[in-house]
Amino acid sequence: MTAPHNYDHERALWDTFAESAWKGLSDDEPVFCWTQYQGHGPGPEVLGKPESVLEMGPGTGRHLACLAQQGVKATGVDLSPVAVRKAAERWSYLGATFVCAEIVDHLTDSVETYDAAYSIFGAVWFTDPERLFPLVAARLNPGGVFAFSQPPAIPGAYGPQGMYKGGFAGPAMFTYRYSHPADVWADLLRGAGFVDVEVCEIDAPEPGHIGTLFGRAVRN
Repeated sequence: MTAPHNYDHERALWDTFAESAWKGLSDDEPVFCWTQYQGHGPGPEVLGKPESVLEMGPGTGRHLACLAQQGVKATGVDLSPVAVRKAAERWSYLGATFVCAEIVDHLTDSVETYDAAYSIFGAVWFTDPERLFPLVAARLNPGGVFAFSQPPAIPGAYGPQGMYKGGFAGPAMFTYRYSHPADVWADLLRGAGFVDVEVCEIDAPEPGHIGTLFGRAVRN
């Protein structure tokens, strides 16, 4: 099932999120971590040794900046003009490029290809995978890696789910997120033509805390 989208509502939500996320980050440094727990879990080695990467939903851009700092041609696509502006102001000196666009539209219209594409609590969580995954495959070079991380699904709550920003009063700012068990994510990747598919849950550093859904696959 595909949720209907209103990008104006979503853009407003992500602009608000970007303003909040950048507070106190003026002196931040590039960092790359797949999980919500700093220093926990794998790092950029998951992507192999790409010469070019696409981050889908880079937010503050810290992960993309980390790759750009290593000499990788790094492009990030985000729906929020605020996020793109702030990330570009902070990280463009490293060579990172930030594009303001909806990810499905960007992948449909673009002809650029990449050695790796990834999302860290980003656009993969908020985009219908049946639309997104084939487009990602089409924009990856042969042997290219696709990887993503996000919260695991709440048991029994699967598919597209609406999410409001903040409380339930004031202007309606909302988006949709997509939640599936690991085996369903794996089937979606295979259905889009990916091979060497691995989807698992990375345990939190503290027992009983929320883990991280992690997926990795390769374009044939």
